[in-house]
Amino acid sequence: MSEEIEVGPTAELTPGKIVGAGPYAVGNSQEDLFAVTRRCRHLLADLADGSIASDGCLVCPWHGAKYDVDTGRMVRGPQGIFAKIPFLGTTYKILTTVLPLRRGKVTERKGTIYVE
Repeated sequence: MSEEIEVGPTAELTPGKIVGAGPYAVGNSQEDLFAVTRRCRHLLADLADGSIASDGCLVCPWHGAKYDVDTGRMVRGPQGIFAKIPFLGTTYKILTTVLPLRRGKVTERKGTIYVE
């Protein structure tokens, strides 16, 4: 049985916001709540410090890699200087096809969000 973690009040997790809750980055992407493991596959940045792109993807705060919050797969590899390294982004995208970010189950009860 998995452990349920209280995230906080529903009213505080507004669209575009992400918070850390135990091992998860929990956020609101275009009115859809999601939870994925907190560590980026690139250099283990805390994804709870990331942002939500206009397409609804979670963006890593360190190097701009993007993750599909529904699948946990990387849809864009690391940016900046890392984007210039041949095949690095492709390698990480392949890695997350096989080993995507783990997703948590988000529930809402009586105005409070939980993840397990």
